[in-house]
Amino acid sequence: MSLIYFVLILGVTVFVHELGHFLFAKRAGIYVYEFAIGMGPKLYSYKRKNDETVYSIRLIPLGGFVQMAGEEINENKDVPEDRRMQSKTWFQRFSTIIAGCFFNFILAFILLFVIGLFYGAPELKPYLKDTLDNYPAQEAGMEKGDLILSVNGQYVSTYDDVMMKFEIVPKGSTLTFEVRKDNGDIEFYQVAPKKEVVDKETTYKFGIVFTDKVNYGLGEAVKFTVVKFASIFKTMYSVVGNLITGKLGTENLAGPVGIYSMVAEEAAAGIKNIIYLIAFLSINIGFINLLPFPAFDGGRLLILLIEKIKGSQVNPKIENIIHAIGFAILLLLMILITIQDISRL
Repeated sequence: MSLIYFVLILGVTVFVHELGHFLFAKRAGIYVYEFAIGMGPKLYSYKRKNDETVYSIRLIPLGGFVQMAGEEINENKDVPEDRRMQSKTWFQRFSTIIAGCFFNFILAFILLFVIGLFYGAPELKPYLKDTLDNYPAQEAGMEKGDLILSVNGQYVSTYDDVMMKFEIVPKGSTLTFEVRKDNGDIEFYQVAPKKEVVDKETTYKFGIVFTDKVNYGLGEAVKFTVVKFASIFKTMYSVVGNLITGKLGTENLAGPVGIYSMVAEEAAAGIKNIIYLIAFLSINIGFINLLPFPAFDGGRLLILLIEKIKGSQVNPKIENIIHAIGFAILLLLMILITIQDISRL
């Protein structure tokens, strides 16, 4: 069942992303060779009457693509010039490229709203449900009902923010928590985490338990959707920024094997967790694809921006070679992360 969930979850997030590209490409009149879910050899394909596009499902359930005229290195002479990507207006090309990420974000919004409306909206502010006995947070004076306002002088609005701060500081570091007490008083606590070694794995714990309060109602569902979406997006931005600066290492990344492990855990916890995982991955896919790196949608948007500034198109062949090199680099990175995921198992 975990394998089935894994294929379905990745399939849904990828399908929605590629559907965005496909619909806007068709709307712009761009010639689409193939709409594929998965990679590698074809398992199944079909072609509708009076439609040039081949619709296919491929063997490896990782990724997918919409192959459009103008993205190949060697120009296909059989495709009319006015059906190629480069023949379209700047806005048509822009909307076709960004549509995949936009569709991912819409899907995430809908799923987060479904969770908030039908399962209740979890409290996102970093209130403490409790502090554990014999752990540093309690010993420092932090207690149930406290609201964490900042960590090391940096404002936090959700428990996602707090967890991110825990990740980027050197392990074992003393942190300064600004806390608002139940009576409204503001207190500052300096807390050093407790080092623990379990099964040869070293962890550092403050002994903090965040609230599990759930709010109900349409208004709470809308609020949860907006705040949680923004929080996940902000966390992604922080992760990428800290990877670049070296505050986070590649051990914080997960590839297909790591995602499979997450799917197995979430599937065991119930349908709500599966819905949330789809929303989380959908935001991740949308965000990552917006990065200005070759082969990503963001890399193609960067080329469009350059064209806008210089007032003429970049040579399509040069652009496609750049994206091909970027794709090769991404494949190498995915292989390295997959090896890392397997070693963690």
